[in-house]
Amino acid sequence: MHYGMAIDLKQCIGCHTCSVACKMANNLPNDLWWNRVLTIGGDEMDTPEGIYPNNKMQFLPLNCQHCENPACVKACPVGATYKREEDGIVIQDYDKCIGCRYCMVACPYGGIRQFNWKKPEYHVDFAVGEATATPHQYNTVEKCTFCANRLAEGKKPACMELCPGRARYFGDIDDPESDVSKAIKGRSYFHLLEEKGTKPNVYYLT
Repeated sequence: MHYGMAIDLKQCIGCHTCSVACKMANNLPNDLWWNRVLTIGGDEMDTPEGIYPNNKMQFLPLNCQHCENPACVKACPVGATYKREEDGIVIQDYDKCIGCRYCMVACPYGGIRQFNWKKPEYHVDFAVGEATATPHQYNTVEKCTFCANRLAEGKKPACMELCPGRARYFGDIDDPESDVSKAIKGRSYFHLLEEKGTKPNVYYLT
């Protein structure tokens, strides 16, 4: 078992639905986002590059890459960041995290990990999303978990379910019949910052 995700950049319309679905399902505190959608080339979000009428705009969804050789795991001094042997998902143990943020410095994919600087605050006074979502803690680092709690219930990651462009595929990369294996078969793709040697398990289809 070796979980991975493929994101089809030709299908992504930059609607940010994946970001909102992730935030709601995981009951993320205010200002924290585990999934983001960057705009390639533009100076700001949702801003095209180029000069009219020769503008173009392309999007790059970004979440934890769940690397096969994760730099964050090596950097953590207390084992709070670890890779699960059974499926390769990189997990953050809030109870062990001491808030040193070494994992944030080590991760080459800036902004994937975020830090709870204060007691988690929410716009509403009740929890939203999955009942099995891990409670958030003060002075800890957070990141995408591939919705490990939903996987345990036989569900897919929340970011996939509402995507109107059906741009995401998920599953066991070791299984040639899985959705993600079928998605990348015969397609050109790239990994982010392959030169860093982290061996990401997120495939960007082009």
